[in-house]
Amino acid sequence: MTSILNRATFAVYARKTAFSGISRSISTIQKPNYAFAFDIDGVLIKGKHRIPEATRALKLLNGDNVHNRNIPFVLLTNGGGVTEEEKARQISELVGVKIDPKQVVLSHSPMQNLATKYSDKRVLIVGGKGRNCYDVAKKYGFKEAVTPHDIMHWNSSSWPHSTPTSDLSMLTSTAALEFSNLPIHAVMVFHDTYDWGRDLQIMLDALCSQDGIIGTRKSDYTIQDVPLYWSNNDLIWSTDFPAPRLGQGAFKVALDSLYKTLTGHDLKSTSFGKPHGATYQFAEQVLASLEPESQQPNHSRRVYAVGDNPAADIQGANGYGWTSVLVRTGVFTGKGNSNDFPADIVCENVEEAVESIIAREEKH
Repeated sequence: MTSILNRATFAVYARKTAFSGISRSISTIQKPNYAFAFDIDGVLIKGKHRIPEATRALKLLNGDNVHNRNIPFVLLTNGGGVTEEEKARQISELVGVKIDPKQVVLSHSPMQNLATKYSDKRVLIVGGKGRNCYDVAKKYGFKEAVTPHDIMHWNSSSWPHSTPTSDLSMLTSTAALEFSNLPIHAVMVFHDTYDWGRDLQIMLDALCSQDGIIGTRKSDYTIQDVPLYWSNNDLIWSTDFPAPRLGQGAFKVALDSLYKTLTGHDLKSTSFGKPHGATYQFAEQVLASLEPESQQPNHSRRVYAVGDNPAADIQGANGYGWTSVLVRTGVFTGKGNSNDFPADIVCENVEEAVESIIAREEKH
């Protein structure tokens, strides 16, 4: 297992307790030596609807349990396309439990670490509604972010099958750039694309270009000049539709195939999100940051990762050394355990998972 970063030790704290409605005294409660990481889609919500057991599960962690203990948790999702603050607001509203933005790890959250390298370089940001992902990228520190909307606005022939948007709010401050002489230094997919055809074309334009100049073509594809980053590789994901929907991973399959057909070479890329270790390491740092008063890492704390997608949630948790918990409210609905990526624990829903784990842990 990758070494745990900045793990918090757990001090004791005093809690006032009422006795018979007359007297009050102080009792000490040791902080729990375990934590949770929840997927969102298929575990807490489906589409725009709350999974019924989600509210009770999170309230249990916020101290509404027989032990009166607050148990740390983060939301670790391959979703994104908005800021961590906006996602926290959305989930709080849907589930009815207050979520702090500091508890939210989106698929593109770890990609903010790339801003050090690409702070002043032109990066093509792909995916999401409107310019939401552009706004996220700017928040992370990508000063020269551009979008497919900007490139299509510069030259409508870049994707002749639709008309450039007339909604100026969709465009960014870089929309007036002359892309014929300004290179794209990297391509980053922050979220599922809302226009597969256009974004496949413009991404290929950047990846197949000479020195990142849109509209040019390389003569030698043995070296890939423009790096490519994905925020997740989820082939499918769970919504309120009866069957799973294609995700960013499906878009990646399409791009990889097209690039190989056009160039004869495999497309190289770097992926974040579950099941990749960098995302779990980032989430572990977030868990540690929730207890700023602690001074030393606690390498013995158990983290229970609750998810509905065996290929992402369970494979990732198992690979990182966390305890994997599979629920049947999303992508996985079968009997027993997953054959391809078996979980350590299988439960019907998130409330059952939280209740059983608290009961198990509090026996120690």
